[in-house]
This record gives sequence, C-alpha cells and structure tokens, in this order.
Amino acid sequence: MREVMTRQVTAVQADAPFKDVAEVLVTSGISAVPVLGEDDRVIGVVSEGDLMRKEEFREQYWGESYRPPLRARLRRRLTGAGEEGARKAAGHTAADLMTSPAVTVPASASTVRAARIMDESGVKRLVVTDAEGRLEGIVSRRDLLRMYLRDDDEIRRRVIEGLEPRSRWDDRDGIIVEVHDGIVTLSGHLDRRSEAAAAVHAAERTDGIVGVRESLGWKEDDILELPLTWDRP
Repeated sequence: MREVMTRQVTAVQADAPFKDVAEVLVTSGISAVPVLGEDDRVIGVVSEGDLMRKEEFREQYWGESYRPPLRARLRRRLTGAGEEGARKAAGHTAADLMTSPAVTVPASASTVRAARIMDESGVKRLVVTDAEGRLEGIVSRRDLLRMYLRDDDEIRRRVIEGLEPRSRWDDRDGIIVEVHDGIVTLSGHLDRRSEAAAAVHAAERTDGIVGVRESLGWKEDDILELPLTWDRP
C-alpha cells in the first residue's frame, strides 16, 4: 500500500468550522478530507457531498417546495439516511459533518485487499492508517490503476522476488517466469503439486498483474482432492 498511496494528505481537526472545511476542499482541489480527533487518529471523513447537505436541505428548512429526487428519497428510506442527512445539514463543524467511522485500510495491506474494501464499501478512496489509527495517506482508485502501468520486465522481477524466498521449493530455479502485456506465464517442473499451487498463488498476489497462466508439472501429487460425490451411510 505504501508504494501506491498519496502521502501528502490534507486533513482537518474535528472542531474545524464548516467554512474552513469547504475552503480546504476547494483550494486543495480534493473531494474529501479525513477528520482527525485526539492523538491525530482518523475518526471520519468529510466529503463535498456532506457539505452540500446544507444546501440541499435549505429549502426544506424554509418551507419551500423542494423535494429530493425519487431515487434519493427511496435510498434514504431504505438505508435510514434521512436523519443522517438532516444532521449534517445542520452541522457547523467537521465532527458534525463527517461520515464516521472512516473506511480505512492498514498501510501494510495489499492493493488487492484495498480494491476489495473499496468495492464492498462503495467508496472511491480509502484512508490509510498505521496500527494506532493515525493518518498515513490516501489511496484512490486511480492510485490502484497505476500498478497496471508497470512494464513486463518490472512485473517479472516482482514475481520472481515473490517466488525466491520460498526455500521449501527445492527446484526453485526450474520455474520459468514469462510476462506479456501484464499476463504472467509459469512453466517448469517441480517435485510436488503443492509447490506448483503455491507458486501460482504467489504470482497471483503480485501487484499489477493482469492474470496468471500456468503449465507447471510435478512429480508427486500431494494434494488430497475430495470426491465430488459420496455415498451417504
């Protein structure tokens, strides 16, 4: 994660006034900002959308005819977000406006895990924190996509580095690694089928690969496969 995240991150304190938060977003050209609490730990995130709640609800406060679109009303009814929106609309500080808890990812996490968290949480960026919950950076979808700009030689080097520390593979040098357009091909012959499976798994965990193909052979099939069907007693 440390390789792809943005380290220079603008953040605001929990007691930052509404106008100060808006100014940070506008002058920094960003759409969201982490909110820090005690000991500079990340306690939430304020986005442009959170600030726009005030404008969205303004006409309702004045008894005018504005109503959010039907889709927005249904979403709020299903998720219970109506009260949350009203709270943010009335907010004056970052703590009032923020979405909490923030969706975070440890600095030690893999990019695969970061992408999975983004997908599951429906967010476009993650706050990167250390073990104590303190801000270390921000990783966005665009940051993750940069991995796929690595050339084939760089990807091949990283795959080989991922294979080499596994000293239990006696015939490590027998694994041939080829990369074309980000697709890794593993070939060669190993002692055991489990070693071949481990090699494929290690390659698949390499950041920036498009896919893995394998044509590995082995001398001993040491992986127990359960039968697809069995007779019940």
